[in-house]
Order: sequence, then structure tokens, then C-alpha cells
Amino acid sequence: MMTSQTNKIFFDTDCLSAFLWVNNESLLPILYPGKIVIPEQVYVELSNPRVSHLKNRIDELVKAKKVTIQEIDISSDEYQIYYKLTEAPDPGHKIIGNGEAASIALAKQYNGIVASNNLKDIQVYIAEFNLQYKTTGDILVEAYNLKLITEEEGNSIWEQMINRRRKLGANTFSEYLKNKG
Repeated sequence: MMTSQTNKIFFDTDCLSAFLWVNNESLLPILYPGKIVIPEQVYVELSNPRVSHLKNRIDELVKAKKVTIQEIDISSDEYQIYYKLTEAPDPGHKIIGNGEAASIALAKQYNGIVASNNLKDIQVYIAEFNLQYKTTGDILVEAYNLKLITEEEGNSIWEQMINRRRKLGANTFSEYLKNKG
């Protein structure tokens, strides 16, 4: 069962930028047509003038209607979750970044999937809210399983992402595949 066929996927900054930095964001709409949501907080984080090329590529995806950007209304239930995660966490929980918090809040509210590599920061919230999640590695494995990329292409993409200081949980795509299998 592929949950990506029924649930929207809410990307945080790190996971989305892993694909943007290596010019492979085109894989995402192929894998998840009509399901990709970028929280406004993530869009703002990627709107930094120092990385304007990343924002420009997101704008192209939005223009082509391959992704949507979603705001969190201050009077909404998801805003209450977002605020809690970014400003006033429960005792024993830590404050997390705006992009991660927005992705979690929207996924919780809309029964979606969180796309994030920051499991150390978000795992407690993923478990608490009973959310599904995907990492960059999981997404590349899906692309591989659907024959959108070969193992060799996966290794090349992986290496480029590592060179861009993405933390992916393995040294190579082949190693990640072996550990997931």
C-alpha cells in the first residue's frame, strides 16, 4: 500500500532543500502528483536572498501547479499545535524549528505525511501525534522501486546531497537501500 496516493505530504525545509540543492526536485511531483504541500514557514525559510535560486525553483513548481504553499491561519487548530511546538512545548519536550513545526501541525490537522530528515528533533512529536513520515532516503527508495532512478543514479544524487551537507543516515544510497531491505 502506498500512502502517498491518498495523503498529502508536508515538506520541511531540510527534506525539500535536499532535492532543490541537487536539482532533483522534479522527482517529487512524479512520485506524489497533487500531494506536495510546502508550509508557508518553509517557503519563507527558503526565500533567503542567499539561496534565491532555491525559492525560484519552488516558484516554478507552484506556477506549474505541481506543489502548493499552505498558510497556517492564526485562528486554526493547526496554529495551536504550531505555537505549542515553536513557543510553548509540553514539559520534557523541546522547541523545534518553524518549518518542522508547520509540517507536523499541518500533517496532524489534515491526516498527512511529514517529509523530514530531522528525526532527532521531531520523533517525539511524530509518535505523540501518530503521524507517518518520510525521509529523503525513503523518497529516493520509492523512486528507485518505481524505476524512476537506478541504484547508480541514487548513489550520484546521494553523494551530491552529502556534498551539500545533507545528513541522510548512510554514506551511500546503496548502503541505505541495504539497511532498509
